[in-house]
Amino acid sequence: MATGNVAPLELEALRRRAVRLEYFTIAWNVLEAVVALLAGIAASSIALVGFGLDSVIETASGLALLWRFKQRGLKDEAAESRAIQVVGATFFALAAYVGYEAVSDLRLHHRPEFSLPGFVLALVSLIVMPVLGVAKRRTARKLASRALAADGMETLVCAFLSAALLLGLGLNGLLGWWWADPTVGLLIAVFMVREGYEAFAGEAE
Repeated sequence: MATGNVAPLELEALRRRAVRLEYFTIAWNVLEAVVALLAGIAASSIALVGFGLDSVIETASGLALLWRFKQRGLKDEAAESRAIQVVGATFFALAAYVGYEAVSDLRLHHRPEFSLPGFVLALVSLIVMPVLGVAKRRTARKLASRALAADGMETLVCAFLSAALLLGLGLNGLLGWWWADPTVGLLIAVFMVREGYEAFAGEAE
């Protein structure tokens, strides 16, 4: 991983910042997963359960990046490559799940039930995730870390999922448009496949 003309002290500060960002990512996503899964089960909402499972996958990605930046040798290409592969794989895993659930919802005419805890969680996540994702992407640029950049994009995907959840629940609850949530889910699944492909393509360059 090339870091250009970054001084050693600045490089270490950036590494510590990346570690802090991943610690926050893991803590947030564990909380998000617990709340979303409990709220989803209580409300029989596949959308909320899917959102919770997304948080589980985000936690796995965060752990991979935390391991990566705990390595002192920031120029270790093997460690960078393994981290990128894990992040890219989570994109595909998440896309497969979201796509499957979206198609199932469309086929079965599933209507997500309203959940106040789930709605509040999605709203807060929609605020937190873009800030965290941008912070990761900025740090990744300074560290020239493709793995952190891909993880930052995955964090931004989580914000899209939050928006989709809010939109789907809102349109279904207010207008009875049951198909809104799974339709948005399919669009997000396509986006995630593209990002996963780009992560692996960048790693292969």
